[in-house]
Amino acid sequence: MYIIIGKYYYSLQLLLVICEGMWLYMVEIEKVEEQIGEVLGLEIAAQKAVEELSLKGLLDKRGIRGKLQGMRNEAAGHQKKIEKLMQRVSESEGLNQDSIRQHAEEASQKASQMMQTYLGEDPDTLDALEFLCLAEGGEVTHYEVLSEVAKKLKEKKFATEVRSILKEEKEHLKLCTQLAKENSIRS
Repeated sequence: MYIIIGKYYYSLQLLLVICEGMWLYMVEIEKVEEQIGEVLGLEIAAQKAVEELSLKGLLDKRGIRGKLQGMRNEAAGHQKKIEKLMQRVSESEGLNQDSIRQHAEEASQKASQMMQTYLGEDPDTLDALEFLCLAEGGEVTHYEVLSEVAKKLKEKKFATEVRSILKEEKEHLKLCTQLAKENSIRS
């Protein structure tokens, strides 16, 4: 069967393949938007978590607050980098920034809910540090996935920046793990 579009004849099979390819491209774009949104939301949630845990006095022991404040500042820097990259890659790849922001808000809310659930009614410093380890592990995983997805994009600087942030996130996880281990020994 053939279909006429303008002055050209196309087979129905060719048109279905083209439509399928466009659908796959849209699915990939939606996945990229979701991944960018999730890492953005997790960066926002990380900053909130350190702030809330500090306000509760859970990070007051042995200089923990100062060390984690540096990590919080880096998370703010990561958020700004991702927001700039989001703008640039949205233009080059046709991403929807509103969709990305919606995924960011959802991820941030989920992370905050997980923190409340994990910490429960009467958390101590070790609980707080273990939660931060869990959160940083989640960030590392999300950046690993985004790093893989970024390889498919035309914007190569995006992939480079994501790998750079991933490296720092791995350091955050090491720091949180070390602080949790030190705190468990001294408790």
